[in-house]
Amino acid sequence: MTLTEKDETGSVLDSQNSTKNRYCRQIILPEIGTEGQRRFKESRAVIVGLGATGSSVANSLVRAGIGQVVLIDRDLVELHNLQRQILYSEEDLNRPKAVAAAEILRKINSSIEIEAHVTDFNISNAEKLLSGANVVLDGTDNLQTRFLINDICVKHSIPWIYAGVVGTGGMVMPILPGKTPCFRCLVPSLPGPGLLQTCDIAGVLNTMPPLIASIECTLAYQILTGQFDPKDEISYMVYIDGWRNTFDRVAVGRQPDCPCCVQGQRDFLDAVSREMVTSLCGRDAIQIIPSSQMEITLEDLEIRLSRLGEVRLHPYMLTFRTGTEEISIFRDGRAIIKGTKDEAMARSVYARYIGL
Repeated sequence: MTLTEKDETGSVLDSQNSTKNRYCRQIILPEIGTEGQRRFKESRAVIVGLGATGSSVANSLVRAGIGQVVLIDRDLVELHNLQRQILYSEEDLNRPKAVAAAEILRKINSSIEIEAHVTDFNISNAEKLLSGANVVLDGTDNLQTRFLINDICVKHSIPWIYAGVVGTGGMVMPILPGKTPCFRCLVPSLPGPGLLQTCDIAGVLNTMPPLIASIECTLAYQILTGQFDPKDEISYMVYIDGWRNTFDRVAVGRQPDCPCCVQGQRDFLDAVSREMVTSLCGRDAIQIIPSSQMEITLEDLEIRLSRLGEVRLHPYMLTFRTGTEEISIFRDGRAIIKGTKDEAMARSVYARYIGL
C-alpha cells in the first residue's frame, strides 16, 4: 500500500507503510524515532485559541501526527486576521475559526482525529474541554484565560505551554505541574486594565507567531515523548524580538508564596463568576462588568487607542470607535460594547482593546 491509496470515502488509508512514508523525515530523527511517533499518535493535544499563534501550532501538530487535536475558539475570521493567521483565506471570512481550521487540517492529515469547538472558553466549560489532554497549548489573547488554563492544568497535573506574541516580540514558557513553576509564579495576579499591550494596540509582526509556535510545538514534542526534564524546579521563559534579532532565556523559579501551585488556590477556576455580561434591554449592546474592582487610567488608554480609531475622553468615561466597533469604557473597568448582542464577541472586543 502506498500513501496515495484511499478508502471509499477518499481518505488516505493509514497503514504501517503509509505512516512510515508520511513521517519518515521525522522518524529518522533520533530525538523522535519510531517510539516517539507512536507516542504522538496516542497523544491528545488541546489548543486554546486559533489566532496567529494557535493556527500555526495546529498546523504543526497535525502535520507531525498527533493522534487527537482539539481546537477551541469563539471568534470568526476577520479580514485583518489574514495578515498573519496561516490557516485561513478570504473564503473563510465571517466563518468560525475552529470550523475553518478543522476543515483545512483534515485535508492536511486525514489519519488523525480533530475536534472543533466553537465556544467561549470559560469557567463553565473549561475543565471539560481540557479533560484527557496530554498537553495544552496556548493560543489565547488574554491573561484571564491563561490563569484559568493554569488553574485546571495544575489541579489535574496536565502539562501546558504558555505563549504570547505582541508587536515584534514573543515569549514561550513550558509548565509541568509539580515539576516547574506555574504561570502564577511568573505573573502572580491580573494587572489593571489597559496596562498590557495587545496586538490590536501594538500591532504584530507576521513572522513572529510562526516562530513562537515552532518553539511551543517543539516543547510539546519533548513533553509528549518524555524528554522534557526540568532541573531543580526551574523553568525558562524564552523571549525573542524578531525585529532586533535578539533571543533571551530567562530563568523562572517557583515562588514560595504562589497562590496556585504552592497554596493550592484555584482563584480563576473556583470564581463564583467571571465577569458580569449583560445584554442591554432595547439596545444593540452588551455591558461587561469585571469580576473584581479596578480603576482604569483613561488618559493612558486614550493615548494607546488614538492610533486605532476615534477616541473621546470624558470626565468619567472614554468612547472609542473604529469602522465596525464602538465601546464606552468607564474608570471602574465597566464597558459597553455597542453594535452586537453576541456575548462572546463582546468579550473578545473587551480583551482586544482593554487588555484583560
